[in-house]
Amino acid sequence: MKIYTKTGDKGETGLYGGTKVSKADIRIEAYGTVDELNSYLGLVRDQKIDAYTFENLIKIQKELFVVGAILATPQEKETLKNGEKRLGRTMVTDQMITDLENEIDKMDAELPQMTHFVLPGGHTTVSYCHIARAVCRRAERLVVVLQQKEIIEPSVIKYLNRLSDYLFVLARKLTIDNKAQEIKWIP
Repeated sequence: MKIYTKTGDKGETGLYGGTKVSKADIRIEAYGTVDELNSYLGLVRDQKIDAYTFENLIKIQKELFVVGAILATPQEKETLKNGEKRLGRTMVTDQMITDLENEIDKMDAELPQMTHFVLPGGHTTVSYCHIARAVCRRAERLVVVLQQKEIIEPSVIKYLNRLSDYLFVLARKLTIDNKAQEIKWIP
C-alpha cells in the first residue's frame, strides 16, 4: 500500500465513509488536533517516566485513536447499508472517563495541596506534559465548535475535558518525580 494517494493535492480529504471535505473543515481541524495531542503524549512517554505512567499513556493514546475515529466519521456515515455500525463497537465509554478520574484522584492524593495556579515548566518532561494539556484543551474547544454544527457524541467532549485535567495533575506529579520546582503564580 502506498502512503501517498494524491487525493489531497487539491485541498480536500476523505472522511471515514468516503465523504470529501476541505482540509480546512472544522471536523478535520478537530481530529487533526487530537492527532497532535496524541503525538505530544508520545513525546511525554518518551521521557524518563515510571513504568505505570508509561503504560497508562499508551492506553490513553489508543483511546485517542477511538476519539479520532469518531470525529472522522460523519453521523450519516456511521451506519452501513446492512445496518451495522461502521466503527463497530468503537466508542468513548463511561469506563474510559472513570479510569481518567481514578488516575487523577490517585495522583492528586500524593501531591501537595494546590493553593495557587502554577506556571508550566520546571523540567522538560513537565513542559511537554503542559503542552499536551494545552493541545487537549484546544481539541476540546474545536469539538465543541463541531458539535454546534453536527451531532457529536457528548462523551467525546467529556473525555477530552477529563483528559486535560489528568494531564494537568500528571504534570504536577512529574514535577515531583523529577525533583523540579513548582512555581506558583501569585498576582
